[in-house]
Amino acid sequence: MIKLVVDSATDINQDEAEKLGVICMPIQVRIGDEEFLDGVNLQHRQFYEKLIESASLPQTSQINEYRWEEKFAEEVESGATVIAITLSSKLSGTYGCAVKAAKKFGGKVFVVDSLNACIGERILCDYALRLISGGKLTAEEIVKELNAAKGKIQLIAVLDTLKYLKKGGRISSVAAFTGELLSIKPVVSVVGGEVKCVGKAMGSKKGNNLLMQLTEECGGINFDMPYAVGYSGLSDECLKKYLRDSEVLWKGKTENVPAYPVGCTIGTHIGPNGVAVAFFAK
Repeated sequence: MIKLVVDSATDINQDEAEKLGVICMPIQVRIGDEEFLDGVNLQHRQFYEKLIESASLPQTSQINEYRWEEKFAEEVESGATVIAITLSSKLSGTYGCAVKAAKKFGGKVFVVDSLNACIGERILCDYALRLISGGKLTAEEIVKELNAAKGKIQLIAVLDTLKYLKKGGRISSVAAFTGELLSIKPVVSVVGGEVKCVGKAMGSKKGNNLLMQLTEECGGINFDMPYAVGYSGLSDECLKKYLRDSEVLWKGKTENVPAYPVGCTIGTHIGPNGVAVAFFAK
C-alpha cells in the first residue's frame, strides 16, 4: 500500500484530503497574536478577512521534523510505504525537515520537493494520485516519475495589487505606489522553485492577456496531465473574468477547468483578487 502525504501549501483542505485518500499536514500560521493550523482552524475565507484587516503580514512556519516523523511512523506502522510531497525547498524549510524524518524509516518513506506551491504543487499531487491508483508502479518508480515530470509544471499568476509584495519587502514602497497609480498588474511565475516577476500589464484585461500569452509561450497546456486554475481573496469574480478572457485556451479541449482557492502560504504574498493557472507544459 502506498500512502500520499502532502502539506497544506497544496491548498487541499481536510475534507478534500479525506475524499482523495491523502493525508494533508497543516502549516502553522501566525496572524498578530493568534496562531492557527492552515485548513484546520483557519479556513480560506477567514484567512483573507484577517489578511485584509491586519496591519502586518501573516507569518507561516515550516512543518518541523518531529511532526513529519510522527506522521510517517503512524503510516509505516500501518503497513504503508509513504510518498511525501512538499512545497518548494526554496520557499520553506519544510522539505528539509521531511527528508531528515524520512531517513529514520529505512526506505519506507520517500520525499519529493515539488519546487512549487499552491496549485502548482497540487497538480503534482494529482499526478501522484493518478500513478498510485494505477497500481502498476512501485513507490520508488512513482517518485522517479514525479521528479522527472515536475520540471514541466508551469505556475503563472496575475496579481491585482502590489501592496502585499511591498509589505513583504519584495518590492520598494515607491515601486508599489507607482504601480497602484498606473493600475499595473504584475505577473509572477514559479521559476526554479522561487517566485519571480515575469511581466507587468496595465489593467486586468491586459493582465489576463499576458497570462494567456505566457501560457502559450511555455509550449501550451498538456491536457493529458493534471491542470488547474486558482484565485485568491473572498470572491472568484476575477477568476471568472480570466476564464472568459482566456476561453480560446480551454474551448474544445476540456469540459471542466478545475478551480481552487489559493490559501495562506502564497495568498499572504500576492493578496486578494489574484488569478493563477498551473499546468504541465507540452
